[in-house]
Amino acid sequence: MKETIVFIALLISNGLFAQQPSLPGKWIGKFGGQITLVFNLVQKQDSLTGTFDSPDQMAFGIPLSQVTFLQDTLQVTLDNIKASYKGRLVNDTTISGSWKQGASLLPITFKKTAVRRPQTPVPPFTYNSEDVEYDNADKSIRFGGTFTSPKTGGPFATAILITGSGQEDRDETVMGHKTFAVLADYLTKNGYGVLRVDDRGIGKTTGKVQDLTSEDQAADVEAAIDYLKTRKEVNAGKIGLIGHSEGGYIADIAGVKRAMDVHFIITLAGPGAKGSILLANQNEAILIKNGAPAVAAGAYRRFFLQLADMVTIHSDSATINQEALATYRRWKATVPDSVLLMLGMGNEEQAIAITQKLSKVFSTPSMRALLKANPSTYIEQLSCKYLALNGSEDIQVLPGINLPPIREAIAKSKIKVYDVLELKGLNHIFQHCRSCTFAEYAELEETFAPEALDTVVQWLNRHVK
Repeated sequence: MKETIVFIALLISNGLFAQQPSLPGKWIGKFGGQITLVFNLVQKQDSLTGTFDSPDQMAFGIPLSQVTFLQDTLQVTLDNIKASYKGRLVNDTTISGSWKQGASLLPITFKKTAVRRPQTPVPPFTYNSEDVEYDNADKSIRFGGTFTSPKTGGPFATAILITGSGQEDRDETVMGHKTFAVLADYLTKNGYGVLRVDDRGIGKTTGKVQDLTSEDQAADVEAAIDYLKTRKEVNAGKIGLIGHSEGGYIADIAGVKRAMDVHFIITLAGPGAKGSILLANQNEAILIKNGAPAVAAGAYRRFFLQLADMVTIHSDSATINQEALATYRRWKATVPDSVLLMLGMGNEEQAIAITQKLSKVFSTPSMRALLKANPSTYIEQLSCKYLALNGSEDIQVLPGINLPPIREAIAKSKIKVYDVLELKGLNHIFQHCRSCTFAEYAELEETFAPEALDTVVQWLNRHVK
């Protein structure tokens, strides 16, 4: 789940504009020597566009506000978090300057990094690849995607790929990795049809993005099912769903709603535990990976869960604001001052500001729905073939928390053919990892571990083809 639940500052921004053609590329810096920040600059006509990432804080593909480049000085402004960066271009690969946020002014140097992604498929392909467009039932949304299929044979068992949290393109591009392009390529080369689709508001897909819930996205999957049923290359009796992260939950919902049309579901780090529990444990794991003492990370997990549970009970903002402060004070009474200092919450005013910021994020319709989500209730209603995979080093959807409720839900369901597997040494996006942090996603050349790809195909060959 790539939720932007940032511990100290919520890194949310939009828009980037520039006028210097020599800057396109990926620029990576270490904020405070620990937190990785990334500017992804792309040339577009006579200006630059791009995105901002803070992988340690689960913020990916966020558009920036404004950027200017005059003489040798780059200046980027991020209005939504009241932050800015100003740096001097030292050479073609180095920008040295300062990050300003609030009263803080901290030095940070960005390095331009060559991105190598050897698994990304490039044409000419040995299979058919077609850019497609189709509408949902009431024609309120136009979807853009890519449909791939083998050149001979058919009709084929076909999978719809479903992205995780946030707006993502059809390739589920994260830090230069095109996870779904790699997966679609491998599946199609092994005899399967694949449809991968831009999320609402991205690429060729239209539609409302604000307050979008998993249920809304499941409706989008239904439109994809209806489209595939019109294709002569597709075996309509063997259409399945493959969802990554929150996409696994979306697949479960769509599988229940379209039980007669969904032959199989594969979840890749798809959630099984309740949303608030997964996210609370996710935050604890991330803090520990970033060097926080276990006692501090555990205290924050408890605070996160208590605040999240409170928000899901109440609906009006006045009550939430009041109860958020009460929740904070009850939690604070159980936490030593030394731990509060470790968490940056030793100052009462700052701690209250953090509490209010988190409760505001938790109160959005999409986040509230995710916190309340209980995927097991949908899995229990399924009867289709089911495969659940989780990397052992996943710190976003922790396998020890996540896989047991999936197994329990399957036991209560009518599912007869299933496997629930933990893949050793793999992270949330199924890379072999070393430090297994968010920042490492960008550093690793591997996009999708070969054994994970093979696990998916071998399971499909046994149970679907």
